[in-house]
Amino acid sequence: MNRSALTLAITTSILAQHAFAAGFIDDSKASISARTYYLRSDNPNVPGVDQNEVTQGFKLDYLSGFTQGTVGFGLDLQGMQAFNLSGGMRHENASTTNSFAPVQTDGHPVDSWSRLAGNAKLRISQTELHAGGGLLPNLPILVANDGRLLPQTFEGITLSSTDIDNLTLNAGRLDRSTGRASSNSTGLAIAGGTRPSNAFTYAGGDWKVTPNTTLQYYHADLDNYYKQDFLGLLNTLQINDNSRFKTDLRYFNSRSQGNNGTTGYLFNNNGGYGDRPGQVDNSTWSAAFTYTLGGSSLMIGRQQVSDSGGMVYLNQGSIKGHAGSNEGNGGASVYLITDVMDNSFIRAGENTNFAQYTYNFTALGVPGLSASAIYLHGDDIRSADGASRYSEWERDMRIDYVVQSGPLKGLGASLRQGSFRSGIPNVGAVDQARVIFNYTYAIF
Repeated sequence: MNRSALTLAITTSILAQHAFAAGFIDDSKASISARTYYLRSDNPNVPGVDQNEVTQGFKLDYLSGFTQGTVGFGLDLQGMQAFNLSGGMRHENASTTNSFAPVQTDGHPVDSWSRLAGNAKLRISQTELHAGGGLLPNLPILVANDGRLLPQTFEGITLSSTDIDNLTLNAGRLDRSTGRASSNSTGLAIAGGTRPSNAFTYAGGDWKVTPNTTLQYYHADLDNYYKQDFLGLLNTLQINDNSRFKTDLRYFNSRSQGNNGTTGYLFNNNGGYGDRPGQVDNSTWSAAFTYTLGGSSLMIGRQQVSDSGGMVYLNQGSIKGHAGSNEGNGGASVYLITDVMDNSFIRAGENTNFAQYTYNFTALGVPGLSASAIYLHGDDIRSADGASRYSEWERDMRIDYVVQSGPLKGLGASLRQGSFRSGIPNVGAVDQARVIFNYTYAIF
């Protein structure tokens, strides 16, 4: 029995004695979510490659309350089922692969796949501990990816506390991940790493200095890959009832740790030059400023990645699992505004300017409707030998609507289009369209 299963078994045994205690049942919640996802992705530079797929996913969540007493116990359960309705990625001279579903040994996607996970939890005052395999961290040093049909989940233990006024503390130790297109978990790694690490530890917190200003600090350690420190500042200046100005500053510093740089623990430096090829060596900062007036918001910003190496974050896409496949673990998120539809602009030496315009149609009497467009341009990307510099750009647009009332209240629809072009050899171009429908029904 693995650690997650043992933890759940022990907790279930404890809960059996308190199952009907006030709080555990009375405060429980259950919901079912449905997501329909259409993706069309073309590579203009490679004729014959075509990705055109429709998928359907369902997620059932049960969140118990906590038993009474100084220490409260609870249990969260999560079940997911997904179906590949049509399509995949096809090359005229190759078998089909898929970015949404697990693949079979012949490279074709499965018709359906599922997951079942659970987390035991306990609470003392305003401190909660969660342990299990359905963790969804959303922190500067780790963001669970939810960019496809099913969310990426993690196994391990997390701790969160708000016992101190205006201070939120977070800590945890994670050992495995289940990708957004997989039923199976793998160990943890970074881009290019083929040997799993089973120890990602972190600690840090958010300090609300004033009602409008938050300072953040986090430290993370992925055994045999990297150590990372993050500093952040969020500030909102309310100019008047109709306008405000927001500042968002982020800084990452990442260094090599343990076996990083040796066979199996390499880092690809995001396809760019690195002072120590294969080893983590990076600092990245970004600054974004947003002015909102009525329904309009204009954001401008800049991001700089050090010449010494690309930005680093958890990415299990290079780890092979069952039958030599990547288990659908490709696809990861990084806490940067430049992490957009097709690219993240985090290559060695890359300096990116970006701007985004958003309009909230509530100002015109249409609540739930919004539209936005963002443009990013990255320069000074260093070639693998450090002798050349490259540039790339991306343009994304989206329209989102959430039904506000009636029998379909809560139904969300999103239409997205993006284009990416790069001057880096063999990186190429992507034109992509997505149509997404989301709906969550509260059972109780």
